[in-house]
Amino acid sequence: MSIRTNKQARQYNFMSDRRVAMIFSVALILISITSLAIRGLNLGIDFTGGAVIEVAYPSTANVDQIRITLEKAGYDASVQSFGSDKDILIRLAPDNESHNKDNISQKILKVLGQHTAGVEMRRVEFIGPQIGDELRDQGGIAMLLALAGILIYVTLRFEFRFSVGSVMALMHDIIITLGFFSVLGVEFDLTILAAILAIIGYSLNDTIVVFDRVRENFLKIRKASTEESVNISINQTLSRTIVTSLTTLLVLVALFLFGGEIIHGFALAMIVGVIIGTYSSIYVASSSLLMMGVTREALLPPAPDESEGIEQMP
Repeated sequence: MSIRTNKQARQYNFMSDRRVAMIFSVALILISITSLAIRGLNLGIDFTGGAVIEVAYPSTANVDQIRITLEKAGYDASVQSFGSDKDILIRLAPDNESHNKDNISQKILKVLGQHTAGVEMRRVEFIGPQIGDELRDQGGIAMLLALAGILIYVTLRFEFRFSVGSVMALMHDIIITLGFFSVLGVEFDLTILAAILAIIGYSLNDTIVVFDRVRENFLKIRKASTEESVNISINQTLSRTIVTSLTTLLVLVALFLFGGEIIHGFALAMIVGVIIGTYSSIYVASSSLLMMGVTREALLPPAPDESEGIEQMP
């Protein structure tokens, strides 16, 4: 389905698909909330506490083999390359032994040394569960403060219903991204939390660009209905949105494939967030304006009081 304007012969009518898009979004949100309620997030050591051990191998280390070796020894461990292919970072889930740095480090060295000689201990750190709880709480507060700040900013810049639409789109992106990690059981650590906060900024930027054009077209195209103005605005900003999203995704995919295990979770979260954020800025945020009945009159400046001017005339 298409609409016509004076400057552009044919444009895609995004708002004609808004009901289908809303059903799709609601389905994803319900799946995400259900998974978060039942399975929760696979919280990493940053939030649960535990031991972080860095070891160095004399030659290239086999990450998969190290992980299998530790699992057979009874350790719930996350193993990844750290820096070079000889350096390995081991994260152990919290248990009674992990409170004793010397004890756990010697046991890990002994287990690894049975398969490879010359393994060296570089460092051992312990993160207590209380610190993990504080990081989790502070991360949640940071997200809420960011959303509150955005609500105030968009209200002052546009109108209250615009701010509600932008926050709805952001909540949509956050819930679905968190649900993605819950469904797949991917470990959720501080790097992924940082990615969630970055997604808020990225998604908001896309939404603001569309909202800016909606406001301009409300005032410029006087004969167009609200739905037509929103459609025209989305089409006018579509090329910019696609180019920005694709170039960002190219970088993120490269980081995901070649950036190593440490940045793997961050890149994955950003990839999901960019895709969902682009979709939500077109459908969720814009559709919310129609749902809440935003009109051109709401953005027009107040008309001057003609009666006051007449009374002042001699």
